[in-house]
Amino acid sequence: MREKLFSDKIFLRKLWELALPIAFQNLMLASVAAADALMLGRVTQDSMAAVSLATQIQFIQNMILSAIISPIVILGAQYWGKKDTRTVNDIFCIGLRLCVGVSLLFFIGCVIFPRYLMLIFTNEEALILIGVRYLKVAGWSYLLTGISQCYLAIMKVSEHAAQTAVVSTGAVLINIVLNAVLIFGLFGAPAMEVQGAAAATLISRIIELAWVVVFSYKKGYIHPDWSRLFKRNRLLFGDFQRCALPILGACLFWGVGFTSYSAFMGHLGTDAAAANSIAAVVRDLVCCMCNGLASGGGILVGNELGAGHLDRGKLYGDRLVKIAFLTGFVSTAIMLAVTPFVTGFVKMTDQAERHLIAMMVIMAFYMIGRTVNTIIINGIFAAGGDTLFDMYSLAVCMWGIAIPLAVAGTFFLNWPVPVVYACTCLDEVGKIPWVMYHYRKYIWVKDLTREL
Repeated sequence: MREKLFSDKIFLRKLWELALPIAFQNLMLASVAAADALMLGRVTQDSMAAVSLATQIQFIQNMILSAIISPIVILGAQYWGKKDTRTVNDIFCIGLRLCVGVSLLFFIGCVIFPRYLMLIFTNEEALILIGVRYLKVAGWSYLLTGISQCYLAIMKVSEHAAQTAVVSTGAVLINIVLNAVLIFGLFGAPAMEVQGAAAATLISRIIELAWVVVFSYKKGYIHPDWSRLFKRNRLLFGDFQRCALPILGACLFWGVGFTSYSAFMGHLGTDAAAANSIAAVVRDLVCCMCNGLASGGGILVGNELGAGHLDRGKLYGDRLVKIAFLTGFVSTAIMLAVTPFVTGFVKMTDQAERHLIAMMVIMAFYMIGRTVNTIIINGIFAAGGDTLFDMYSLAVCMWGIAIPLAVAGTFFLNWPVPVVYACTCLDEVGKIPWVMYHYRKYIWVKDLTREL
C-alpha cells in the first residue's frame, strides 16, 4: 500500500498544495473558538459556557452557508478543470446572491430576538443573559460571513488556496489580539468580557471581507462580474440547485442535530455544558486536517472529472480513501495524547473536569469515523455531485439512532453525562461500513460540466 499511495509525487504535491493551506485556514478559524473559550474561561465558567451555546447560532448559519459554498467549490472545480472561467464567475455570482440573503436572516434573529434563540439551548437564566449580550454584538458580524466565505471559496477553486490561509491567519490573529484587549481591558480599553469577544469577532470579519475583496482584483484572481450579478442562467442555476439542495438537507440534518447535542449538554447542567464547550474546541482543532483533506482532495478530484479524466479522478479517490483511514488513526492518537493537558487551561469545577476527561476519551474513538466520513462524503462524493448520500446517512444514523438515544438519556432515563455524550458520537463510527459500500459503487465518478 505504501508504494501505491506515496509513489505518485504529482498527486501528493497537488493534494498538499490544496489541503495544507485549507487545513491551516480551518485551524486558524478553530483557534478563534479556542481563544474565546480559554479567555472567557479565565473570566467565569458561565461566560465560557454561555458563549459556547450562543455560537451554536453561527454554527447553524455556517451549515446553511455550506450548502451554498459547496456547490461553488463542486461546480467551480469542474469548470476550472475545463478552463471555463466565465462560468466560474457566474457560479460566484449565484453564491453571492444566496449568501447575502441567508446572512441577513441570521443577523435579524441574533440582534432582535437573541433571548428566544438562547432558550433553544438552555433553560439556565444565568447562561441566557450572558448569551444575549454576546449575540446582540456578534450578530452584526453574521451579515459579513457569507460574503467573505464566497470569496474564499472561489480563491481555493482558482488555485489560490495558499492566499486563503494568509487571509484567515491575519484575520484570526487580529481577532485573538482584540479578544485579549477587549475581554480583559488591556492597554486602557474597557473590560467588556463577553461583549468584548463579540466585538473582536465583528472587527476581524470587517477586515477579512475588505482583504478578500482587494485580493480579488489582483491579476490572476476572480472578482464578480457586476454586470452579470443578477443575470439568471437557468441551466447553471438548475445545476447549482441540484448540488445545493441535497447538501442543504444534509447540512440542516447535521447542523441542527449537532446543535441539539450542545442543547442536551446545556440541559444537563452548567458543568456538562462547560465540559462540552472545551471538548468541542479540541475536536474542531483536531478535525482541521481532515477538513483540509476533504476540501483539497475534493477540488483535486473535481478538476480531473471536469476535465474529462474520469479514470484519473477515480484513482485519486481511491488514494484519498487510504489517506482518510491513516488520518483517522492519527487523529485518535492525538486526541488521547492531549487529554492530560487540556484540563489545566481553564477554570472548571471538579465535576466539569471529570466530565471533560470522559468526553475526550470517547471523542478519541469518534475521530476515526469523523475523519473517514468527512474526507469521503464531503470530499470525494461531493466532487462528482453525489450529494444525496450524505442526507440519507444522516437521517438514518444521526436522527434515527444517535439523537433518539441522547434524548432518552437526557430527558427520560437520567443517564450519566458521559453516557449521553457517547450516544451523540455513535453516528459517525456506525456509518463507516455504509459509506464504504456506497463508495465502491463509484456513482460519484461523473463529469458535471456542460456547454453554456
